[in-house]
Amino acid sequence: MTRRETALPDLSGQRVLVTGASGGIGSGIARRFAAAGARLALHYRGTTASSAEAVAALVEELREGGGHAVAVRADLRDPGAAETLIDDTVRALGGIDGLVNNAGIQPLSPLADTSRAEWDEVLSVNLGAVFELARAAAAAMGEAPVRDRWITHIASIEASRPAPAHAHYAVAKAGVVMHARAAALELGRAGIRVNAVSPGLVERPGLAEAWPEGVASWEARAPLGRLATAEDIGNACVLLASPAASFITGQDLAVDGGMLATPGW
Repeated sequence: MTRRETALPDLSGQRVLVTGASGGIGSGIARRFAAAGARLALHYRGTTASSAEAVAALVEELREGGGHAVAVRADLRDPGAAETLIDDTVRALGGIDGLVNNAGIQPLSPLADTSRAEWDEVLSVNLGAVFELARAAAAAMGEAPVRDRWITHIASIEASRPAPAHAHYAVAKAGVVMHARAAALELGRAGIRVNAVSPGLVERPGLAEAWPEGVASWEARAPLGRLATAEDIGNACVLLASPAASFITGQDLAVDGGMLATPGW
């Protein structure tokens, strides 16, 4: 299927934090926001040299393309890390208008074999950190709606259609979707919109080789006949950050090529 370059809305001047920017989806989201003109703080965990190197390379790439990007480090498993990350973003960008809560982990573990420690770690990183970052970002955004402010969580279609060995992940992502709705309810009067984006299966290097039967099954069943790209997820996030979405809040946008519409028989 032929893909066309997507025209993006103008987000010039928006100050945006993207968490988990060292990964494939996070870097794709960052590239689309940069293409739309946003000023970016790109978060990485920093526990490995590879994540720091990946974000440093991404920052250089975006700057060479005329964008504005800085790297910010935080291990979101640490107490107080979310508040520190928001503070660092505000200092680096002069404020914050948008947050993409993308950082997360996705281990495989059959439910019967999952320990309480493993369960707690997935819920802490994938849901607890989302709560803490959203709370800190909303406080930093303030009460006066000088411009459109927003928070977008990266959830998953597994919030409603779990996969084997992903019980902890699916439960966390279901919580992320509900957090977006609950936060939208409480933050709307402050002019802050909160939504979720739920990707389906997303392309990444080596996926087709590592899981050929899963990729083939997805491509055969998805109405649009392909996997998502990181760019697809970034485009959805840019849309929700734009003035075109100024009356959209508390929603979960599936970016799955129509997979959730497929019958179960």
